Amino acid sequence: MQQLDNSRIPAHIAIIMDGNGRWAKAKGLPRTAGHVEGVATVKKITEEATRLGVKYLTLYTFSTENWNRPIEEVEALMNLVLTNLEEEIFMKNNVRFRMIGEMERLPQSVQKRLGECIERTSVNTGMTMVVALSYSSRWELTRAARLMADKVKSGEMLPEDINEDTMEAYLATNFMPDPDLLIRTGGELRISNYLLWQCAYSEFYFTDCYWPDFDEEALRMAIADYQHRQRRYGKTGEQITDEK
Repeated sequence: MQQLDNSRIPAHIAIIMDGNGRWAKAKGLPRTAGHVEGVATVKKITEEATRLGVKYLTLYTFSTENWNRPIEEVEALMNLVLTNLEEEIFMKNNVRFRMIGEMERLPQSVQKRLGECIERTSVNTGMTMVVALSYSSRWELTRAARLMADKVKSGEMLPEDINEDTMEAYLATNFMPDPDLLIRTGGELRISNYLLWQCAYSEFYFTDCYWPDFDEEALRMAIADYQHRQRRYGKTGEQITDEK
């Protein structure tokens, strides 16, 4: 904590929560046990991010590709969403809950539970915790292109009106800034179809730590690493220094 600069806490942290299944396998447990433990980590990291002053925390929970997993694991994951989406945690920490992804593909019971949590926490004014559920960037970008194409077809938009700002307005993440820091646990070195547009200039932090073992100290270490980097956005280091 003493190493962190409170004035340079990333406003938006996105996390790929990887390694639940491998964590369970290493302990001789079923994969679902890893997901259960992963939920406990979500609660810890949400509270720590709130305490540190993070404004947005986006968690990659279930990708569109994850629908191809064994049906038993998918059902277990959906049940975890139902049974562990505890509004009390959000209300206690003044956290607003949001979701991005293909909600219509989710079971009706999950859709209902998500909607209730989104509505109840909408009055909160602290950190926004976003769950990427049944989400992929290719789905998001395809959806945005279709929406803009419909506008052009109806005459409400001209092709030359489409620019970066227009594109961002049609993304599922249009209510929040791009991630400053992307964290991936589990040792893999890829971003797996996650926030591809939004992470154009994000800082990446990869760790071998499985998600169930990623704790408050691990989050602070990732932020400390981020604070030692110079974010140049295409400029030279000298230009950034001169601007300061």
